[in-house]
Amino acid sequence: MRLSPASATPPPRKPLYANLAGVKVGDGFPVRIVGVLNVSPESFYRGSVARGTRALQRRAERMVNEGAAILDIGAMSTAPYLEGTISEDDEVRRMVKAIDAVRQVSAIPLSADTQRSRVAAAALDAGACLINDVSGLAADPAMAGVARSAQGVILMASEQVPSPAHPITVILTLLRHALRRARAARIAPDRIVVDPGIGFFRRAALPWHAFDCVALAQLSRLRQLGHPVLVGVSRKSFLGRLTGREPVEERLFGSLAATALAVAHGAALVRTHDVAPTRDAIRVAEAVCNASGSGGPRDRQRAAHQPTPPRRTR
Repeated sequence: MRLSPASATPPPRKPLYANLAGVKVGDGFPVRIVGVLNVSPESFYRGSVARGTRALQRRAERMVNEGAAILDIGAMSTAPYLEGTISEDDEVRRMVKAIDAVRQVSAIPLSADTQRSRVAAAALDAGACLINDVSGLAADPAMAGVARSAQGVILMASEQVPSPAHPITVILTLLRHALRRARAARIAPDRIVVDPGIGFFRRAALPWHAFDCVALAQLSRLRQLGHPVLVGVSRKSFLGRLTGREPVEERLFGSLAATALAVAHGAALVRTHDVAPTRDAIRVAEAVCNASGSGGPRDRQRAAHQPTPPRRTR
């Protein structure tokens, strides 16, 4: 028996991996939950806003107990269909106050959800570990330099000009630009995760809710970027359009369905307002996808990283 050189297979693609302030994510690790902590009264989901220090601390403690691995603090609304802009000073004040409050009750890694470098720098000084920039380091030229000193960064695809291209092509192009900015700033590759920006494309060729459905259905194509994928579908508008449940408070069930689909298509992290029910949806989705012979996207992705034994010829 002799190995046939012609049957040699290319080396397996490198598994996706990132280390976010000690939270390991990607292939071979459980799907991680990023809990949303809002201190912005302008938020699209008013029920998620913690009003007062003690309310914020209780919410943070509950999310940690329910299974969140990271908490993402937002001090200014980033919803593209809302006018939620506040002054930079106000955003810094809200962000630092919130981080100080949470740090009093938990050592969980904290992420600062901001597009402004001064806010990000103040957040890191106050005890945050991660930066979540919905502009993909594009909104503020100084942000990439600040993000380099963080222990991880979330880069989101953010619509800048309308594009007639296919949704995944648009998302991939924007994320490649974001990754180039990260590389230019010498941000370590294993500190980066990417986010397709579901809910943020309002001027694309497709209706915005259809765009989001395509992005979710073809999420696995983002693997080619070489970084774990974070998905945020929690209570977003496309769910209200699909289900006819326009009030944000009625979108939990749709959020859980979309979460399970995101996991099936390869999401490594899920950002959510509702940690406990999301944890259950993730556990069920992971169990089904990891079942022997399931053949789902996550199962195929895992198999793709196992070396294929060379065939033998007589």
